Amino acid sequence: MFDLIIVGGGPAGTAAGRIAGKMGLKTLLIEKESFPRYKPCGGALSEHAMSFLDFEVPEEIIEKEVFGARICFRDQVIERSKDHRLSAIVTRSKLDNFFLEKARETGIEDITGKKVIDVLDEDDHVTVKTKESTYISRFLILATGSQGMLKHQVRRKDNKKEYGICMVAEVPENNGTIDSYIKDAVELRFGVAGMGYGWIFPHDGYYSVGTGGLANLLPDPRSTIQQYLQENNFNGNYKLNGHVIPCGGYKRTLVRGRIMLVGDAAGFVDAFTGEGLAYAIRSGQIATEIIAEALDSSLHPEHLKKYEDRCYSEFGEHLKYSLYFASIMHRFPEKAFSIFTQEPKVVDRFLDVVSFRTGYKQYMKWLILNFKPAWLLKRKNIVGTSPVVKKK
Repeated sequence: MFDLIIVGGGPAGTAAGRIAGKMGLKTLLIEKESFPRYKPCGGALSEHAMSFLDFEVPEEIIEKEVFGARICFRDQVIERSKDHRLSAIVTRSKLDNFFLEKARETGIEDITGKKVIDVLDEDDHVTVKTKESTYISRFLILATGSQGMLKHQVRRKDNKKEYGICMVAEVPENNGTIDSYIKDAVELRFGVAGMGYGWIFPHDGYYSVGTGGLANLLPDPRSTIQQYLQENNFNGNYKLNGHVIPCGGYKRTLVRGRIMLVGDAAGFVDAFTGEGLAYAIRSGQIATEIIAEALDSSLHPEHLKKYEDRCYSEFGEHLKYSLYFASIMHRFPEKAFSIFTQEPKVVDRFLDVVSFRTGYKQYMKWLILNFKPAWLLKRKNIVGTSPVVKKK
């Protein structure tokens, strides 16, 4: 009998595993892939995400450092930078393998290359099945990402308005050319995909080039990225990889019985930027802390409901307002992005949101106070309800 089984060895699962090991919980982590494994991702690890780690990310994993952004919309371009690092550019296969090693060093057990095919929530334990074996545990964390099906034992399926589809290609290039094109920054181009954007991130020896948008507004993701590559003069025959990203800010069930969802499986992703690593790491940590409390005090599994409250108090409101902001920006793209790309201080403030130095709620209040856009002040223009846009 394990105290905790974690299904999934990505950043959320390994964050949960590291905390569990340090707390002395008898823990098993099961990951379907053999590491290191490829993960389609732009590869921006934010300072916000790194602030939750109790160890340093080694220099050999960090390929570039990001201090600013180039924001594009139609023929408008604005570049802004900060005097502090916003994120580090990494290759996810290397980063995730490193995170797994940091979880292992705490003494937890792990099995890689084995897929969990079913989980059963019983009265006093959870049963976890692979094709070869069966395991039992007091509690279970599902860190299976956005595409895993096991999460639907806890929460409903997202509809096409509640998740995005991203396509990414790695474009080889020498570092001198990369640095001359964009140095110490990332490029984001809006108006490319349905309620999403295109990106060009500089890596060591290649660009990560991708597009992403809401599934209901992006009928042909492959054609979208092929067109984006051509428009940016990337004319090679590149391998295209796709993945699904949940849209944060929607109410989702995160706990059922003895089972908890973390990271992308829980839907913890910034609805505007697509940032998910910070919330993956922190939600994995919080889930394990709540489980440790339940084990230590022999509390009823209902105690796990506190996990939802903890997540909301730390970052749930931020994700909710990211959804409001994304809805506004993409409902009124011409008006919204004209402000975004013509006013340097708007981008400056937005970079503070990216680094979590301020929240979307405060940012939207600042926009209203300084620019008084009529289209932003009307409550009927907002998806959901938000006191932030109520006129006084």
